[in-house]
Amino acid sequence: MRDILPVIAPWYTAGMPFGLATVVATSRSAPRDPGAAMAVGPDDEVVGSVSGGCVEGAVFELAQEVVASGEARLETFGYSDEDAFAVGLTCGGEITLLVRPVTAGSDPSFGEVAESVAAGRPVTVATVTDGPARRGATLAVWPDRVTGTLGTSGLDVAVTADARGELALGVTDLRHYGPHGERREDEVGVFLHSFAPPPRMLVFGAIDYAAAVARIGDFLGYRVTVCDARPVFATPKRFPEGVEVIVDWPHRYLSGTDTDGRTVICVLTHDPKFDVPLLEEALRRPAAYIGAMGSRRTHDERMRRLTEAGLGEGELARLRSPVGLDLGARTPEEVAVSVAAEIVALRWGGSGTPLTVTAGAIHPRDVRASSTQR
Repeated sequence: MRDILPVIAPWYTAGMPFGLATVVATSRSAPRDPGAAMAVGPDDEVVGSVSGGCVEGAVFELAQEVVASGEARLETFGYSDEDAFAVGLTCGGEITLLVRPVTAGSDPSFGEVAESVAAGRPVTVATVTDGPARRGATLAVWPDRVTGTLGTSGLDVAVTADARGELALGVTDLRHYGPHGERREDEVGVFLHSFAPPPRMLVFGAIDYAAAVARIGDFLGYRVTVCDARPVFATPKRFPEGVEVIVDWPHRYLSGTDTDGRTVICVLTHDPKFDVPLLEEALRRPAAYIGAMGSRRTHDERMRRLTEAGLGEGELARLRSPVGLDLGARTPEEVAVSVAAEIVALRWGGSGTPLTVTAGAIHPRDVRASSTQR
């Protein structure tokens, strides 16, 4: 959804109705997670994807129909081996889509939501998927205000509270309520789509490996900052456009920087005078991933110094060192791939084992974990 907003926001501003299909629920080996979106706009222009190509043709027609009728629809697509030509998912999973028309009348908050997402301001959009409430009704929830309504004040109050909780975690989720927000009832389905600011990647050490890691971090959707105490190396021209470059002592910069449970910290200095005080700071604060570059000999010496600095076993266990998965990487770009692979594996609970030697579901479902960072 975040990816297609730059295209569909101008449609909205220009008063051009469009159909918006959003994945609101999945099961088994579904190709896209909740929050994935596809839009059909003026002159039948299509942006985005909800299944990687399996059902986009049918969704295109649905989007046209909802724009013509003005009524949202909820559709589920799965796999059918009885009819090879049936519209379905070849991967064997199942996705449920909410397809709704978007106009200034049906969604008066859409433009403001798009502006918030573009500016990196957190917002959650709550949309009714089914039940006695009007399907497609939306409620936009910011940390300090709310616009729109789902139909009843009780439902708005309950959903607002949950939306703010989900927003703090960066979670996208489908929830159920009673018609007036009753927590123990499930007549009304509400999709909570959180747009939290992109997670941060902090890369320390302005070397060739840092440039490659910064590039792949930007590609993965992180807001990347590179920090080094040496101004001759920490220059913006050595790094991809959009990457923030800071000249400062690494531990001092980190001590004044907010981190959270989604933050990635990559220590590529492999110099004790930089990385030991930096890791002392990093291992005592929230972060999703803390990795440090260096040989096994460097790692052993680093662990000795960190132990002497008073870090305990639990803190030291958070350190991924030597950094990256064993891919046989040699070049900076190959090392960056190995680091990114480890970050992704840690985020989703992957083993790093080739899929050819594993069994079972390729994408194990943990809705609350896997719906973050949308």
